[in-house]
Amino acid sequence: MPIPATVGAFAIVPHNDLAAAIPFWERLGFTRVGGDAAYAIMTGWGCEVNLTQAGSGPWRVPEEHNPFGVFIRTPEVEAIAALVDDLIIRPGGVLRHREWGLYEVGIAGPDGMLIRIGWPSPLIREASPDGGDPA
Repeated sequence: MPIPATVGAFAIVPHNDLAAAIPFWERLGFTRVGGDAAYAIMTGWGCEVNLTQAGSGPWRVPEEHNPFGVFIRTPEVEAIAALVDDLIIRPGGVLRHREWGLYEVGIAGPDGMLIRIGWPSPLIREASPDGGDPA
């Protein structure tokens, strides 16, 4: 598959077990487009995320208080949330308009990582036929 000429900043996310994390990202709708045994380049929903095998000792991801997170900015918030309904963080992460202006959902990812998926609320409301919540 040809790699598109894309400008942007892409997260490099460490995982304690990269091979086990890849199916999680595939379930979110991402496809592996490159990498090697210790690195995976995944694309989906107009986004790219790079995954890497975490090291050992101080390089291991602390699952109890994982400092890493990924925000996926896409208008397809509901479609992705439907793919991983069982992984939505409840009650706080449920799909809704947030006071900070995003229509957003929080997902529990591998190694205790927070994945947030969102789109600006005004753009969701503009796209909705009744001008309100699409849900």
